[in-house]
Amino acid sequence: MRARIAALALAAAGITGLTAAPAMAAPATSGTDAVACAAVLNQPCVSHQADGEGIVGVAQVSADPGQLTLVRVEIRTQEAWGSPWETVASATTVRYGSATAVTPRVTATAPRLICATAGPALDVSQQVTTCTRPF
Repeated sequence: MRARIAALALAAAGITGLTAAPAMAAPATSGTDAVACAAVLNQPCVSHQADGEGIVGVAQVSADPGQLTLVRVEIRTQEAWGSPWETVASATTVRYGSATAVTPRVTATAPRLICATAGPALDVSQQVTTCTRPF
């Protein structure tokens, strides 16, 4: 039963990710990278890692080990001031307990921000989204 629920949630997350970010469909990640942040249950922690080769978005969420958890992270850019933010990279992880998602590397130089959505995978009303300030 758990396997069916996990498969259903993963399929739903994939469809949601593809419709929210049609420019790039990202694979699910393993959730092994750590992000230093407060351990507030079901509240996403978002950060980025930048170097000379680009930027990577990272999101982490702490959750009860028995909860099927979703975490999605997106890198968004803005072509010109006042134009809409466009998702250029995203990643989604669905697993039991705490989870981490890491986007593919992006080399965008336009203003960027990182957004993360996380919480119980089977209850969208309890998922929380948070974003960094543009940088």
